[in-house]
Amino acid sequence: MVLLVSSSRHPDRWIVPGGGMEPEEEPSMAAAREVCEEAGVKGTLGRLVGIFENRDRKHRTYVYVLIVTEVLEDWEDSVNIGRKREWFKIEDAKEVLKSHKPVQASYFETLRQGCLANNGTPVMTTSYTDSNESSFSDIR
Repeated sequence: MVLLVSSSRHPDRWIVPGGGMEPEEEPSMAAAREVCEEAGVKGTLGRLVGIFENRDRKHRTYVYVLIVTEVLEDWEDSVNIGRKREWFKIEDAKEVLKSHKPVQASYFETLRQGCLANNGTPVMTTSYTDSNESSFSDIR
């Protein structure tokens, strides 16, 4: 199962939780921080699923697995903007993302392939974005 959150811009659409890095922040730390803020979960950060680049936008997204160990009843984005969260089967997550977030949908194909290769069952992906003068990255 994977956890998606409602989009802040389009609350009727689901997205992978994630966001930008703070100055001097490591990608893995940004991923853990962002998923807590956006999805209200904490856990053990697992493997890097992949790094997805958009050279036109100078944008790089690091996607990680998070093994969820704690689900918060109230969290920053639920209180501040009414963000929702919902667990999806991987195939269902790909389906709800493919029309408006096709790159995010591709994260789950990469994740599925990794699960088949490793015989593992990660429960969530989180991402983070790395930014500097020449590129912008995101974490999911």
